Amino acid sequence: MSRPLRTGSARPVPVRELMAVSADGSRLHVEVHGRDGAPAVVLSHGWTCNTGFWDAQIRDLAADHRVIAYDQRGHGTSPAVGPAGYTTDALADDLEAVLAATLEPGEKAVLVGHSMGGMTMMAASRRAGLREHAAAVLLCSTGSSRLIAESRVVPMRAGTVRTRMTRAILGARAPLGPVTPLSRRILKYATMGAGSAPDRVDTCARIVHACPRAARVAWGHVLADLDLDEGVRELRVPTAVIAGAEDRLTPPVHARAIAAALPDCLGLTELTGLGHMTPVEAPEAVTARIRELVTGYLPLRGRADGEGKEEVA
Repeated sequence: MSRPLRTGSARPVPVRELMAVSADGSRLHVEVHGRDGAPAVVLSHGWTCNTGFWDAQIRDLAADHRVIAYDQRGHGTSPAVGPAGYTTDALADDLEAVLAATLEPGEKAVLVGHSMGGMTMMAASRRAGLREHAAAVLLCSTGSSRLIAESRVVPMRAGTVRTRMTRAILGARAPLGPVTPLSRRILKYATMGAGSAPDRVDTCARIVHACPRAARVAWGHVLADLDLDEGVRELRVPTAVIAGAEDRLTPPVHARAIAAALPDCLGLTELTGLGHMTPVEAPEAVTARIRELVTGYLPLRGRADGEGKEEVA
């Protein structure tokens, strides 16, 4: 199986790679960066992306953390699945499989999800695996429901016509083709802030265009009918929220609703001038928030029952 198009030779090299096996037998490509015994951070990317989306966070955090990143099913080097395998329950199954494959029993980690990766955390909120391993969660640029009704990608007044057109875009089967100046402009308009640096736009374009069409379309249909509001209310771990103030895909109305519904919200950060791709558009801000969560909620490594804890140097 060929590897997906990445962001260049500076891509961080994982300490090890493995395949986690989900509940339905689906295999998930997992990368582990950093040293054993360091505080653990788990990164879950969004729709049409892959582990390369997190390169900036991996480069920074791997110096003093164990960073675990995985390709969502059908993305990157995680194989495609059958039509019945694209569901929010499958997202939760996959996260549990990754946590079980990379963390010791009872070991805590900070879980970070962008867009569909954040939806993964909501879908898994009642799962034993998340409750066993999540010390804190960071939700970046995501929503829990009404995605096509609230989306502002189609530049027209909210209503039935805009919603119908947005649904068609999410499920469009047309191939994206090679990255061109026109496709970069379209992607920047839809997913990034107007002031985004050209190299960051190019990074996102290359990642998105590398997504297999079948997975893009299948997950697009799932997102169009998403309803994870109950999952937000059941996410009973300390959770921070980040949103781009100019996000057209998941406008800040979603982040505000999530922050209001979370049982243990650590606050909402709205980043002025940024769009949907916050970890790439503002890597320093996102990484700093991850570090804050690690410092606040992973001071010690140990089991959930508090026995056998040891200091992390």
